[in-house]
Amino acid sequence: MTDEWRGWREAAQAALYGDEGFYRSPVRSPEGPAGHFRTSVHASPLFATAVARLLTGIARELDTGTVALVDVGAGRGELLTGVLAALPTGLDVTPYAVEVATRPPGLDPRIEWCAEPPAGVAGLLFANEWLDNVPVEVAEADAEGVPRYVRVRASDGTERLGTEVTGADAAWLERWWPLSAPGERAEIGRPRDTAWAGAVGSLTAGLAVAVDYAHVRGGRPPFGTLTGFRGGREVRPVPDGSCDLTAHVALDACAAAVADAGIDASTELTDQRAALRRLGVGGDRPPLSLATTDPAGYVRALAAAGEAAELTARGGLGDFGWLLHRVGLLAPPP
Repeated sequence: MTDEWRGWREAAQAALYGDEGFYRSPVRSPEGPAGHFRTSVHASPLFATAVARLLTGIARELDTGTVALVDVGAGRGELLTGVLAALPTGLDVTPYAVEVATRPPGLDPRIEWCAEPPAGVAGLLFANEWLDNVPVEVAEADAEGVPRYVRVRASDGTERLGTEVTGADAAWLERWWPLSAPGERAEIGRPRDTAWAGAVGSLTAGLAVAVDYAHVRGGRPPFGTLTGFRGGREVRPVPDGSCDLTAHVALDACAAAVADAGIDASTELTDQRAALRRLGVGGDRPPLSLATTDPAGYVRALAAAGEAAELTARGGLGDFGWLLHRVGLLAPPP
């Protein structure tokens, strides 16, 4: 990796997805994403069970013989494996894992491994912590309050300000994340908007869901969210391929991009706490009386309640944003 000054989008693209990048090199990250950060998928099988319920409901609405399940940013296929195990018998599902890394050994042979979302399928497209890893430019307001691109050196993460932000990037900042005070920073989410609109547009009918660290226009963080993860710890973001690089997602901008692309879809933006509660993951403790009538069942229910509580916790995973688009479907059933 050359040690030149580049914009954060180019630097992160090479650091994450280049031939020796964090997500592609079996030497740098042999365990895959699970070795470096813990997502809802890794926290509890209840998450996969909830996604299975979501897919079952969509299949019922579509009323087709076969329904697609597209996992975008599939890692090592953990979510797909969990969902397939949780599905009711008789539901015919074609699972797709969309991932830049090579297919891991031993994966369920039913899972189709691909680099892009398959076009023209009907079913559920689910992107859990994918958009935060779509590289974006970083902008910072200079001493006069003028937004400028942030340039970074790959070897050590040192930054300096570059040229003024203009054109489509400047228009995006003005619409979604305006900067004015010196030192304020923003991640310019246009590539994520484009990626998400493309993913939603790949469905002929069904539901597309993006789940991620998120913020909306009324509550953008003043200095951005760019950071790194390595070995389960948050680290300084250095685009040398040694760590994950992530930044929270402007999900409201992604939602608008779907409409701007002319995709006919209803839209809902909520949080994981509310979304999982609708899918039966609540975190309520079992009644103490169960400990007397069914001690083993009480222990199992108590463990499940603890896992559900982590998935829906305020200040934690429960605060994740859920962006849902219903494509070619009627209004949500009661």
